[in-house]
Amino acid sequence: MNPAPTGLPAPTCLPTHEAALARDLTCLGLPPANWPATIPGPNGAPMPDVLVIGAGMLGIAAAAALTFKGIRNIQVLDQSAPGREGPWTSYARMDFLRSPKQLPGPCLGIPALTFRAWYEASHGPEAWERLYKIPNEVWQDYLSWLQRVLALPIRHNTAVKNLTAHPRHIEAHLADGTSIHARRVVLATGRAGAGGLAIPPCVDPALFPDRAAHTNAPYNPAALRGKRVAVLGAGNSAWDHAATALEAGAAQVEIYARRKTLPQINKGRGSANPGFFEGWAALDAAQRWELLVYMNDLQSPPPHESVLRALRQPNLHVHLGCEILAAQRSANAIALTLPTGRSEADFLIVATGFAIDLAREPILSSLHPHIATWADTYTPPAHLVRPELGKFPWLAEDFSLVARQPGDCPALPRIHLFNHGAMASMGQIASDIPGVNVAAERLASRLAQHFAREDFRQLRERLEAFAEPELRDTPFYVR
Repeated sequence: MNPAPTGLPAPTCLPTHEAALARDLTCLGLPPANWPATIPGPNGAPMPDVLVIGAGMLGIAAAAALTFKGIRNIQVLDQSAPGREGPWTSYARMDFLRSPKQLPGPCLGIPALTFRAWYEASHGPEAWERLYKIPNEVWQDYLSWLQRVLALPIRHNTAVKNLTAHPRHIEAHLADGTSIHARRVVLATGRAGAGGLAIPPCVDPALFPDRAAHTNAPYNPAALRGKRVAVLGAGNSAWDHAATALEAGAAQVEIYARRKTLPQINKGRGSANPGFFEGWAALDAAQRWELLVYMNDLQSPPPHESVLRALRQPNLHVHLGCEILAAQRSANAIALTLPTGRSEADFLIVATGFAIDLAREPILSSLHPHIATWADTYTPPAHLVRPELGKFPWLAEDFSLVARQPGDCPALPRIHLFNHGAMASMGQIASDIPGVNVAAERLASRLAQHFAREDFRQLRERLEAFAEPELRDTPFYVR
């Protein structure tokens, strides 16, 4: 394995590549002129047609796809500083992305926007051939490049607290006390954007933050030097964080998992094809639920790279079939209750993934009672009942939220859940790299249809006002 160089100045071929990209976009007529009607907000100033919350991979793809449809009156917000969007340089602890390097990334069908094209222009074709998988920092550099080269209108360091639905628009309340009104909102808020972090009830909340941390929240691994670390869970992030703790000098790391054996087959990779990406949303509810239960029950194994990285470190101990029944603060440590007795640790890493529960999502705090879930909409046969999966929101084909009671909260369909919460309804297109282009194209095309219907009168008026004489300077010109 030969990781990519990071922090190096871009060679002269990157500006050449960007010039070629600009010409390609010009030849394709992208992005076209803005065409939706100009609609004033409550203060009389024009509203954005779309407010995209989140400027990570999905937010970039959504914003770019909208501009490629001529929906250019948009605004993108992200709570992080530039270069810190998403997990890649914050809480992600793997060395490499888990996806193969050959995946094109959020390129929207433009070859020059692919990861490979950018990487070869930045580091050379030979570096591409040597590259094993994509280091986190390099992927973040690529996403930052997309933001810049596509001139996306992004406001960083801007957090959204919650949303309010008005009859014909959505109001986003910002952490600074101001508001933004928009005709539609796209929630590109990542894996945690549909319910936050999953923390099992066996973990005492009083352990946070000095004695425990979730793998998807920031903490300082250097503070674990010399400490006894327990890891709850044995999925992807558990192995990555166990390795990180040991590399940072932890005295020992104990991984505890309920499963007696690790999953062996990554069914997610088996479903990463156009049949599932394009077809999932077209399946009936029973078929989608069967697939969701099948993949959820089997789970996915951790990448072999993550397992081998952790196993290379001394003082790693793995306890399969040994779940933590309780983790509580004791005088100078954490008391762990196990099926085999008791143990102690100095720090607990909770590697239990993300919750799906819109009642726990602050942005939707005032709206979640109105939002339909799968449990509200579909009743599976008894052997396929999975209460935790029933919390997934039931979405329309444009990723929009659906009201639990027909006619309730009429503006709810103006909010589009473009994150992991869409998985049950749409498949994995709004979660991972393989399906991002399909997701962005579907979102943008459906929003274009909405705006065409809403703005029909203005579009008709513009059509009637269009008056460029075609036959001027011919004998058949009529004034």
